[in-house]
Amino acid sequence: MSGHPSFPMNTPEHTPALPARIDRRTAVRWMLTAAAAIPALKPRLLASAGSGAQPFAKGYGTDPDLVRDYKPGDLWPLTFADAQRATAVRLCDLIIPADRESPAASQVGVVDFIDEWISAPYPEQRRDRGVVLDGFTWLDAEARRRFAREFARLDDSQARAICDDICYEAKAQPAFAAPAAFFALYRDLTAGGFYTTPEGTKDIKFVGNMPLITFDGPPEAVLRKVGLL
Repeated sequence: MSGHPSFPMNTPEHTPALPARIDRRTAVRWMLTAAAAIPALKPRLLASAGSGAQPFAKGYGTDPDLVRDYKPGDLWPLTFADAQRATAVRLCDLIIPADRESPAASQVGVVDFIDEWISAPYPEQRRDRGVVLDGFTWLDAEARRRFAREFARLDDSQARAICDDICYEAKAQPAFAAPAAFFALYRDLTAGGFYTTPEGTKDIKFVGNMPLITFDGPPEAVLRKVGLL
């Protein structure tokens, strides 16, 4: 990758990606699979040799305590150092910023969720750990190359200029192929975390899994629309 900081991962296969910032219409399209988004995340690239050096815990096994109120770090040591956490917050909030309807992704614990996810001692999470940490390294190197400061310290226009080059895997230039794979994974994690929180489901007006005192059946207009009346 001449002229760009190196990114120590293999070239990924190209899969459809979405814009850097997730709009509400896109979120609605995702809602049918949002609840299962994290277990179904497509395995990404293998971590580079230097990314997974820290030892992993054994995990919670096959019988976790489902009534315990777990806090981040209770099950295994977390990964993010302060600088990495700052990058994580910045990128999460570029993907899902605060608006009049909902808070930003980092305000509802998405960064803690991503840190917990990549710290887990299971094969998929260990792969993702390398991708995410290498991605943060690339973002900082690219930010310094373009703007002489770390990614977390960029203003919105500068940060988006970098994200625009990596937010769509299918159209990313060859020099940005690996960073684009990182961005796709990170966006999946951010959206999966955000849209399974109470704030995220409220944001897209999802009202499933709510107890009802009575149920009168589907409205007549709906039944007519689907040809049942």
